[in-house]
Amino acid sequence: MEWYLKVVRDNYANFNGRASRQEYWMFILFNMIFGIGIMGIDIILGLGFLDAIYTLAIMIPSMAVGIRRLHDIGKSGWMFLILLIPLIGFIWFITLMVTDSNPSENDYGPSPKG
Repeated sequence: MEWYLKVVRDNYANFNGRASRQEYWMFILFNMIFGIGIMGIDIILGLGFLDAIYTLAIMIPSMAVGIRRLHDIGKSGWMFLILLIPLIGFIWFITLMVTDSNPSENDYGPSPKG
C-alpha cells in the first residue's frame, strides 16, 4: 500500500527520476485492486461513472510511474508511446517493465535500489 501512496501522493505528476521495478509493479497491483473494487461498487450502486472518475484521476500518476520506470532501465520517457502500436506495443512495453534496473547512475539519476 505504501508504494501506491508514494506514487499517488508524493510523485503524482513527477516525470523525472527513476522508479524501481518493485515500485512500478506494486502500484499496478494496488491500482488493479482498487479499480476492481470501485467497479464493483459502481455496478452495485448502478451509477456507471465511478470507475471512469477513478480512471481519469489515476491516469497522470500511472503515466508518471511508467515513464520513471522507463528511465530506470535507461530508456527515454517517449518510449511510453510504444503503447500506441496495437498488441506488439503492449507486449514490448511489458517486456520493458519487467527488465531489471540499471545498477549504476544513468542520465535520469541514481539507482532507486540504493
